[in-house]
Order: sequence, then structure tokens, then C-alpha cells
Amino acid sequence: MTKKNIGITTTVPIEIPLAAGYSPIDLNNLFIGDPSPERLVRIAEQDGFPQNCCTWIKGIYGACRSYNINPVICVTNGDCSNTIMLMEVLQLKGFETIAFAYPDTPNYFRMRYCLESLAESLGTTVEEAESVKEGLATCRELTSHLDELTWKKGVISGWENHRWLVSCSDFNSDYATYEKNLRHLLQECQDRQSYSEDMLRLAFIGVPPLFAQDLYHSIERYGALVVFNEVQRQFAMPQPGDSLSQQYTNYTYPYSISDRLNDILPELDRRQVTGVIHYIQAFCHRGIADIVFRNSIRLPVLTLEGNNDYILSQQLQTKIEAFLDMVRRRQDVSNRGEKEMEGNLHG
Repeated sequence: MTKKNIGITTTVPIEIPLAAGYSPIDLNNLFIGDPSPERLVRIAEQDGFPQNCCTWIKGIYGACRSYNINPVICVTNGDCSNTIMLMEVLQLKGFETIAFAYPDTPNYFRMRYCLESLAESLGTTVEEAESVKEGLATCRELTSHLDELTWKKGVISGWENHRWLVSCSDFNSDYATYEKNLRHLLQECQDRQSYSEDMLRLAFIGVPPLFAQDLYHSIERYGALVVFNEVQRQFAMPQPGDSLSQQYTNYTYPYSISDRLNDILPELDRRQVTGVIHYIQAFCHRGIADIVFRNSIRLPVLTLEGNNDYILSQQLQTKIEAFLDMVRRRQDVSNRGEKEMEGNLHG
């Protein structure tokens, strides 16, 4: 039986629509993967979306209209505050929408209630979705291995890490093919040489930008490697737990900055990160989080802001290059200090 498509506005408990016989499509990936994403944004603006509105929201709307993705699961708590209005406009245009709200705090019992509500809306049960969770376990284990090959072995690029992990929101609408292709990549990596140990080790936190591919390639040209993609890694569910309720309670992105920092800070140490890039989307309430991140992360932090930029502007490229020069000088000073201390101990 052919599965019916269902759109999602961000990562949702994907096991539930799969259990209900749907094929989930992450509308963000559909938008940015379109041959002309600007065309989808224009559809939204022609229908009245203001110019000073997040480009991701307009792209999601344009993707729904252009590809006729119906119904759509709209995440109304734990992602973008604009999604509530997006949902109402979609309803106005004749789309069926299903609201899903993450709990305000990561609580197992509240999450169980949210899962049951979504399952009921889609005509399935959490118990049936638990069986799907078991079927996705191999995919999630492979993504964990891919992540380790990025920061431990240095044979997976930051862009590859981003692309495969961000795709875990819907597994490219075909998790069997996703698993097969990922196995092929991991096999290929056995013959790769590691990136140079002299490359700076960076973390990327925040939502992915429209210019992601250009960003990662530019970072590598300047002699650095992203070894930690925060949100993308969370999409892959690095702590699946023993139930769906536990898995989506452990998923940090929908919750507070403090909850996210409980994941971020240990990973920065574990992966020996020397600098952090924080991306914020223009007109997004999450941009205010930069205040908290800068006061909590004891490493150099570069904040980049963008909206409808599909490639890195010269201004942003210059900011990145200057930031990496600063991080490199800081690391050189630290390395010299460690060598001097070691010499004094042996003197």
C-alpha cells in the first residue's frame, strides 16, 4: 500500500506518523532542496507574508503550496512561534493541519500525554509507534557512528555530518534507503585520510542556515573543521532511551537554553572544541538566546545572523576568517604556555 505524504514543520516524533501509514516530509528540507527556493518564498509573499518574516517560515509555506503537501503536522510549542500563524494561513488555504506541542519542560509523563494525543489525531497508538522506534534503531546507531567518525577520526566533513544528521528529521522520507546509503558512506570512509590535526575544531550551535553548504565549505577552506553540530545531532536522537517518551524527553532542542547547554557544554569539552559559531535567524525569538550562550560558553563565540541569504556574503566570509584567525592565535598562545609549563616541570 502506498503511503500518503504528511508534512512536518520541524522534527516531530516521526515514529507516530510512520505507524499511522504516512510518509513524513520535512518541509524545511523540501524548501532548501528545491532547485529554486526563492520561488517558494515568492509564493508566500504573493499570498501576503511580510518581507520581515523568517524565510524558513515562508519557504515552508511555499513548499506546501507548490508540492501540495497535505496534511501538515505543525509544531506549535518547542520550535518557532510563527508556526501558529502559519498553521492558520494553511487552514485558510484548505490544508488539513495537526498541531503538536512539546511540553514546556522535559518531563516523561507530559511527553507521554503529548505522544498519545498525536497518535490519536493520526489514528494510531503509541504502542504501534514503539515498534517503529525499534525499526529505526539501526539508522540512529549508524548516525551516532557517523558523528564519531567526524570528531574522533576526522574522516567525515562538517558538511557531511550536517547533511546526514539534519536529514534524520524525516530520513529523506525513506528510512530503508537512508540506512542503505549511510552504510555505503561509512564503508567508503574506511579508505579516507583524516583531516589535518592542525585544523581548528569548531562547534556549530543554533538552527541551520540557508547557506549551510557554503558555510561549511568556507570554514574548511580557512583551515577549520566543524566537529559538533548541536541541533542536527539532536535531530538524530543521540539518547534514544528505552521508550518514545524517554527519547523525546532527552531531545533537547524544544526545551530551555539551560537544557540545551546541559548537552552542549560537555560535548565542547569531549570534542576538544576551540571555537563556537552560533547562527541566529533574523526575526526569530531564538536570537535572544545568544545572550545566554555567550555568558555560559567559555570559548570564543562568533554570532552569525542571516535570513534570505542562500550563499555566504562577502561580509560574513570576512567575519568568519577574522574569527578563525583570532581562535588560531589564541590556541597558539595556549600551546606555547603549555610547553613552557612542561619545560619548567622537567627543568
